[in-house]
Amino acid sequence: MIATKPLKIVLLAIAMLFTFVQISYSQEPEVEHASEKQTEKEFSASDLINHHIADSHEFHLFNWNGVSYSMPLPIILYTDNGLVTFLSSEFHHDNNGEVVVEKKGQKFVRIHDNIFYADKIHDGHAEALDYSVRPLNFSITKLVFSMLLSVVILFLIFTAVAKSYKLNNGAPKGIAGFMEPLILFVRDDIAIPNIGKKNYAKYMPYLLSIFFFIWINNLIGLIPFFPFSANLTGNIAFTFVLASFTFLITTFSGNKYYWKHILMPPVPKALYPIMVPIEIIGMLTKPFALMIRLFANIAAGHIIILSLVSLIFIFKTVAVSPISGAFVIFMSMLEMLVAALQAYVFTLLSALFIGQAVADDHH
Repeated sequence: MIATKPLKIVLLAIAMLFTFVQISYSQEPEVEHASEKQTEKEFSASDLINHHIADSHEFHLFNWNGVSYSMPLPIILYTDNGLVTFLSSEFHHDNNGEVVVEKKGQKFVRIHDNIFYADKIHDGHAEALDYSVRPLNFSITKLVFSMLLSVVILFLIFTAVAKSYKLNNGAPKGIAGFMEPLILFVRDDIAIPNIGKKNYAKYMPYLLSIFFFIWINNLIGLIPFFPFSANLTGNIAFTFVLASFTFLITTFSGNKYYWKHILMPPVPKALYPIMVPIEIIGMLTKPFALMIRLFANIAAGHIIILSLVSLIFIFKTVAVSPISGAFVIFMSMLEMLVAALQAYVFTLLSALFIGQAVADDHH
């Protein structure tokens, strides 16, 4: 009886998934233009790549016989008329070919996965950062869904680790035997050498969190099917937030020696007007480097893999597929290494910056 419970949960989850799956035809809606003829759209590798690495308000599952199957995600908007919630599947094409929906007496239009007030934009053009023409958007997008999924996965993993230690009297067995060397690696090879034995302990929760959080999201982005495949760590907004956390922790942890080195650097006072601004700029370039390094490396891996797949459609022959497929497999294996390496580098540099802020004066 107990063994059947997980099976029932899985079957229920699958049933709920297919309840939410919506069917929408991949063809553009027909608009009557007597002078125009329907022509086959030319394949664009850039469109394919941009579509797969960008965020979205639905989770694309697969195409079959010209029909696109996708799972809609919740749209949560704070508008001029209050809170508005609905599923992304309620968006539809109007007679002008725009993707629209009407809620609470308001009409919204979706342009490149950004949602605007339809009556506040003109000619279908609007700036994504112009919040005078768009509501506040708190929607669960594909990237947000992936982030929440990674949190659940990490919670389940470390809950299982804690139970394993409890059941085995502190001995690392099962999943705990796999996780313990990784945790000790972060402690002994990242935290202690860069922060020091005196101060490392209080920063361990943060360092462990970003290490496993980045690593698991890097791996999720390499799995090319639902509920994975989201390019979360290849999104610059995500890496910006992580780098900001490191910047804030470093700044507020800085001791008097750290600030003395920035505001009163060990150079002749005549050079202070030059060196102090440089030191302050250096405080900002450190998190900027963290942000760009993680974003660029992960996004580049996705772009290369998608470019290799696109070669089949660019040359319009399956003869390219063995070569393209071999390189895709090679790049996927390389990306698995990069996934761990980038988590390590981000954690290492974060520990290094924190260590510089809490180090005692050695002069």
